[in-house]
Amino acid sequence: MTEVPIRITGRGLPGLRCGDHSQVHVGVQRGSEVIGLVPGDAAEAVFDLTVTLATTADGPRFRGPYVHGRAGERFLYLSWGELHDGEFTMFRRAKLHLPDPADGPAGFDAELVLTDARGGPLCASVRPPVITWRPR
Repeated sequence: MTEVPIRITGRGLPGLRCGDHSQVHVGVQRGSEVIGLVPGDAAEAVFDLTVTLATTADGPRFRGPYVHGRAGERFLYLSWGELHDGEFTMFRRAKLHLPDPADGPAGFDAELVLTDARGGPLCASVRPPVITWRPR
């Protein structure tokens, strides 16, 4: 197994207030925990993480605590929530579908805009061209 670095850079965040939600933050999900919280009014949100690239009988597969989904449909979560008194309460998340692991054995850089067409936090399934994956 090989460790593969991934950097996600999100720009155009929606702000600290979205609808009924205040003190909006975004973080990356590791297992069931959301880490690396960035305020919704930041200029950008950058998440550096490492996943494992495992060789299987069906080819290379991403694995690790940041990776979700079944084989062939792997993704990362960016989770949106409110941060009050140090407690994060998630209300929405974006599913960032990972590229083919064979395309970037040295790692990937991803870029995306984190505000949707209605001005809220980007959510649901995110695939190109909404996200751009570049091999390192």
